[in-house]
Amino acid sequence: MMKKTLLILLLIVSVSAFSQVITSSKWSDLFSYNNVLEIREDAGRLIAATENGIFYYTPATGEIKKLSKANGLHEVKISAFDYNPDTKIGLVGYNSGSLDIISPEGITYVVDIPIATGYMGNKKINHIHITGNLAVISVGYGVSIFKLDKKEFGDSAFFNNGGVYEAARESVIKGDTVYALTSTGLKTHKMDVTFPIYSSWNTISAGNFTQISLSTVMAYANSTTVFVGDGTTFNAIPKTFNGVKDVVATPQNIIVADSQSVQIFNTTGTFVKSYNASEALNTGFYSNSVIYAGTELSGMKKESGEILKPDGPYNNFSYKISVNGSELVVSTGFREARFNFAGYNAKNLGFYYFNGSEWIYPSYFKNNPIQFNVLDAVQNPSVKTDFFFSNYNQNVGQGFFRMKYNPGTKDFDFQKYYSIGNNYSYNRPVGLTYTDTGILYATASYYTPTYSGHSTGYLSFDPSSDSFIGRNLLVAPNGEAVQKAYVSEGYLWIPFPRSNNFGAVDYKNTQPVSDDQIYIIQKDQGLPSNSGGTLSFIIDKNGDGWIGTESGLRILRSAATEIKNTPTVEPIIIEQNGLGEELFRDSIILQIEVDSGNQKWVSIDGGGVFYLSSTGEQTILHFTKENSPLPTNSVTDIKVDSKTGKVYFVTADGIIVYQGDVLEVTSNFGDVLVYPNPVVYANYKGNVRIRGLADKTNIRITDAAGNLVHQAVARGGYYEWNLNNQRGVRVASGIYFVLMTNADATDKATAKIAVVN
Repeated sequence: MMKKTLLILLLIVSVSAFSQVITSSKWSDLFSYNNVLEIREDAGRLIAATENGIFYYTPATGEIKKLSKANGLHEVKISAFDYNPDTKIGLVGYNSGSLDIISPEGITYVVDIPIATGYMGNKKINHIHITGNLAVISVGYGVSIFKLDKKEFGDSAFFNNGGVYEAARESVIKGDTVYALTSTGLKTHKMDVTFPIYSSWNTISAGNFTQISLSTVMAYANSTTVFVGDGTTFNAIPKTFNGVKDVVATPQNIIVADSQSVQIFNTTGTFVKSYNASEALNTGFYSNSVIYAGTELSGMKKESGEILKPDGPYNNFSYKISVNGSELVVSTGFREARFNFAGYNAKNLGFYYFNGSEWIYPSYFKNNPIQFNVLDAVQNPSVKTDFFFSNYNQNVGQGFFRMKYNPGTKDFDFQKYYSIGNNYSYNRPVGLTYTDTGILYATASYYTPTYSGHSTGYLSFDPSSDSFIGRNLLVAPNGEAVQKAYVSEGYLWIPFPRSNNFGAVDYKNTQPVSDDQIYIIQKDQGLPSNSGGTLSFIIDKNGDGWIGTESGLRILRSAATEIKNTPTVEPIIIEQNGLGEELFRDSIILQIEVDSGNQKWVSIDGGGVFYLSSTGEQTILHFTKENSPLPTNSVTDIKVDSKTGKVYFVTADGIIVYQGDVLEVTSNFGDVLVYPNPVVYANYKGNVRIRGLADKTNIRITDAAGNLVHQAVARGGYYEWNLNNQRGVRVASGIYFVLMTNADATDKATAKIAVVN
């Protein structure tokens, strides 16, 4: 028997002041930090606000740190930011209309922003300006004053002009007066008793203005002209700008960012210097005689050309992920009608690749005239420089593409385009999947060489002819759509999202598709009668198939055997208040994943992610955007890396990673890990976790004198102890010994847990 070594992991919980704690060291983000919206400065450190988080850059050391929903913030989709270096307080505004207050004491979440009665427009925070302990918040209905010291709102002015609300684009506070920009002019009002009455506001400069900033002087702008003054008298800077994106006033300078350049002026409007970033900008900054450009696509760009940002994918928009060891491939497409998204994917992004050490974005997708709607991208597990992606765009370029990664240039070279039909209403490429023996299969919606009827199809890539060879899979009145195939047990398992059917293909581990055997599960075989289609599938460690449909979950027992026998699929029935209830009845099951311990991760459209016991009868965890760092409650893909225990959650607003407790599970122990340890009640009040266990583990926990205080049987590779003894009472402070054996007692492990109450 092997003696296992106890490893200790300290779990550090990040606390958000006066708000629900939704982050911990178990979470990390794979967000993009390319889209820099604002830049501020604090004691030589630059603070950049981006779409999904904030990063801090220290020029003296080159250090970059990031803050996101994974480690403190409460939302994604940042729309406004300001920071006061004197009070060390920052305000983050979101598209949702909520705020985060960042202070030395912690991060406070504010959701009760005032809304005008009858206002039905966008709640997005357009702009924030902090002066001392006050901030003015610009929104679609006007402005609101926020008191930073009390963390509460004061007066609001609702810009209701005859029943039509004027949006406050940006605003500042100077003394006791608020200056606000709307589409009709620069308006002003003192913070007095008539402040909320819009008719009492004065327009001091008519025009369509978009930017305003205040320091020792005030500056505001339209698309071509910047005005500088004291709040009463203004003079135009004698220069015409090319689409002003932002104006930042500091005690020494006026910083103007237009479409591609950052230009610096002194506070009287005299030109100092400029930097042409040669790409689209949002903002700019000037510190220690160095210009920094806040770009839309590259992060923060120094005037030397150096790119400054945390590493991450090119964009946050994501759809599916492939995990190949430490390497990741993320696709960015979308589909309509029970395909997880609605709308047009105007982002035209292609795919992102993480090579194990850094994120790579293929230059092939930049400024390419082809319209890309990449539903899937995969890496050849045998030849890791070989990539395929599917383009479901119903236009020129619809088909499959082959790319080659060049480690020297850290870029991709286009290899070949594979058309599977030039009638773009048909033959729409969807998913790509490699079998264990290296055969590449693809699925295609509306697949029919004759462009007639409603059908789906699958294709096999033939290396000898360098082509895809296909076959019809299902012909039905509404059977024209297909999902990516899941490969297991010698079958391709294929959901049909627009047809209440489910398909399986015995591919016989051979290249030709002509001799494959096709099986179809139909509605009368137990699929939900009210379902519009099947969406997702997984086979668990017991060989059971889990089918996610538009209206619930179904189980195909002994899937590889029973698929040949016209099987009946069945729901999971759980007990609720003494009555049987179908698990996830009428829910849209977007994705299902199984970990090494046979527990299931299930994504519900609009309902977050559930972590279930192996049978599905118990909920272990339920993550939503309200109680976790998930960006949204619709997770379009989940992948578990059994080597590391990491769980990847993919959403349209970015990718978040959860450090799961289950690694590769076998009949013997792995590296047993107990955490937190020591357990100090003042710092942590949750359960103690033990991971690295055998598939079935007998656990005995004793005190230092050898008295038994707890015993259990753990399945699935991990266990949680609530620190209660066998009488249900929390154990006393002290050292506790964990004695563990596997199912047949051929392997054992031991650990110690220190408890401090």
